[in-house]
Order: sequence, then structure tokens, then C-alpha cells
Amino acid sequence: PALRRLSHYLLAHYQKGTRPVRDWRTTTNVAIDLMVYAILSVDEKNQVLTTYIWYRQHWTDEFLMWDPAHFDNLTQISLPMENIWVPDILINEFVDVGKSPHVPYVYVSHHGEVQNLKPIQVMTACSLDIYNFPFDVQNCSLTFTSWLHHIRDINLSLWRQPELVKFDRSVFMNQGEWELLYVLSHFQEFSVKSSDNYAEMKFYVVIRRRPLFYTVSLLLPSIFLMVMDIVGFYLPPNSGERVSFKITLLLGYSVFLIIVSDTLPATAVGTPLIGIYFVVCMALLVISLTETILIVRLVHKQDLQPHVPEWVKRLLLERATVLLCIRDRKKFSQNRMQNSDISRQAENNDSTAKLTPYGCEDPRECGAVGGTRPTLAFASRAEGSAALQGVLHEITAIRQFLEKREEFRDVAREWLQVGYVLDVLLFRAYLVAVLAYSITLGTLWSVWRDA
Repeated sequence: PALRRLSHYLLAHYQKGTRPVRDWRTTTNVAIDLMVYAILSVDEKNQVLTTYIWYRQHWTDEFLMWDPAHFDNLTQISLPMENIWVPDILINEFVDVGKSPHVPYVYVSHHGEVQNLKPIQVMTACSLDIYNFPFDVQNCSLTFTSWLHHIRDINLSLWRQPELVKFDRSVFMNQGEWELLYVLSHFQEFSVKSSDNYAEMKFYVVIRRRPLFYTVSLLLPSIFLMVMDIVGFYLPPNSGERVSFKITLLLGYSVFLIIVSDTLPATAVGTPLIGIYFVVCMALLVISLTETILIVRLVHKQDLQPHVPEWVKRLLLERATVLLCIRDRKKFSQNRMQNSDISRQAENNDSTAKLTPYGCEDPRECGAVGGTRPTLAFASRAEGSAALQGVLHEITAIRQFLEKREEFRDVAREWLQVGYVLDVLLFRAYLVAVLAYSITLGTLWSVWRDA
């Protein structure tokens, strides 16, 4: 009976269409508070942040006061929100009506203090910066203001101290992708085209993405593929396996980019740094494959190539070996000296191995044989001369073939040495470029994350 009498006493002649003050010059002060419960989604493409907050309002209604002694010492009562005056405080960044539960009642104390407590699913516009993805920190604002009443009618204030609001994570669900860092509050007045001033209370919700999932699924596979590309330089340059290995890596990286393309955030105003990282890694793989094709072309099918020019020998086989600190650079000159010595020795052996026209190594033996058997030697002289000429012709052809093959081998060996030195030079330049790129990205990400 006390609740019914009090409710009838308060609402019998109450007019909810009028601001609840007895003097119109009195300003209604609305104290608001906010607690972030969960970060539901961050839509980078549409620049929309969806949060779930616990929102509280507190104001004084001068027409909802009573003496508790007349109503069985009741000091607080819940009344339907539709039957009393409620301030028209909205969120400026509001873009859509979320699935917020409807709370139909408010609490009213005997001093006229009204408390409106309700959870809200807020879908607000936010300028999301994804350049540092997945190490990005987002700062989104929730601006509460009266849509109609200026500051002389409705003024806003903060229910709690700013320090308590800033680090309040008592109700935050912190098991999702985003981590709540802090909530800043700021009060200010603004006017539109020199009209009356309006009061607004801004809450800056600062959140940070947890990068572990993206590090494991995006960065580590890319790093592993780049490491395998560097290891592929240790394959022999004169084998065709390096080209097929590099092509396989490039194909695998292309498939990897297709798979992760849906994971990367996309906006119409910018590209995340990790997307640039993937593009540069793809470019490095293409450069590595081009270098491999160049080296393989240089050391392959040397039979159709001329001798190595002297300036190339001086530049690569002498100076570059010293510059690159190649340990076996002495073998290059030793191989060339051994090849020339072998050719000269073959010529000397060939000149000393010539036979006499009679097929004898010692002329005295031929003279002795001719003295004892003049008739037999004379009879077989014509046949032996023809046979000997045929043998000498075949030996000469074999010698020319061996000399030609040895010359081809020398050319192939020289081009192989040039290709080896050039491969070491390009590999070290490629390695320096990859290391410089990795250090630059790591430094930028660490600096931005700390900032």
C-alpha cells in the first residue's frame, strides 16, 4: 500500500513534457558515467566500432520529492521511465541502433535524485588507423550531449573522478582480440554557427589489438619462406635445382598471400604496413629468382660461349675475390696455370712420340734390320708406309679432338668461376638488403607500439 500511494502521489499531477525545475532559470545538472563491458567488433572497412557499455545518468527532479515519514519510511522507489522526464542525451558518433536490452524503470530517491542505469550496445563511427596492424592502438571517442537543450538548461558533469573512470576495468571482458588500455574523459562547450553553447562530455576509449594470433598466422610463415629463400643460395649455381626451388618458393608465397588476403584489414584511405611488407617480400623473391636465372644462364652451355674477357677476369677473379674475402680464391689462378701446363706437356709428349717412317723407335735397329734383311724391308716398305700414314692420321684427329675438348673445359671452368664469384657478390648484397629491411620494419613497429 505504501508503494502504491507513493507512486500515485508522485505521478498523479506529474507532467513529463516539462523540464523538472520550479524556476526556469535553474539549470538541470546531469551527471553521467561510463564503464566499458566488451569490445564486440572493429570494422576497419566501414570505420565502425561496436562496444557494449554500462551507462549511468543522475539528475535531480524537483517534482519527485516526498517525506519518507508519510509513506512508511520509503526513501527510494522505481518508476516507469515512460512516465517521467528524461534528458535527451545522445551520442554524437551513433550510427546504428544496436541490440540493447530495454530497461523500463529508473530509481528515484526522496530528495528527487533520479538514477537511470542501463546497458547499451553502441555502434559508433570511429577514425580507425590500421597502418600499424597488427600492433595498432585505436582511440575512439563517445561524445554525450543534449541534442536540443543548451548549457543554460542542461549541463553535464562526470559522476566519478576522472582517475577512477580512466583505469576502471572491473567489468571489462578481456578475453577477446582487443585489450582495453584506459578511458579518458573530457568536458567542453561548443557552439554551432555562433548560436547558444552546448555542453558535451567526451569519453576516449583507447584499445589495443593483441598481435599474437596475427604474428603466428601472418608474420612467421612469411619469415620462414624468406629464410628458405636465403638458404636456397647455398645450392650449387651450376645446377638447375636452384631455379626450380626458387620458383616453388615464389608460388608458395603467392598462395600464402591469397589465403591471408581476407585476414588483412582493408580501408579506402590507406594500406597497413604489413601489406607493404608482404609486397616487398614478394619483390625480394622475384629479385632472388632473377639473380638465380642470370647465374644459371652464365654457367650453363659454356660450349657456345667465347672465352671470358680479360677485364672480367681482373674485375671478378682477382679484385672481387679479395673484396669478398673468398677463401679459395687461389684455386682460380692455380686452375688456369695447371690447364696451360697440361696443354704444353701434351704437346711435348706428342712431339717426342713420333715414329720413324719404318715404325721403329731406334734408327740403329732399323739400319741393322735393313742390313740383314734388305729384300724383306724393301718389299714391305710400301704396305707399311700406307698403314703408318693411316695411323698417324687417326692419331692426329684424336689429338685435335682432345685439344678442342680441353679448350671447351677451360672455357666452362672460367665461366663457372666467374659465376661463382658473381653469385657470392649478389647473395651478400641481397642478404644486406633483407637485413636492412627487417631491421627497419622491426624498429618502426617497436617505436610505434611504445608510442
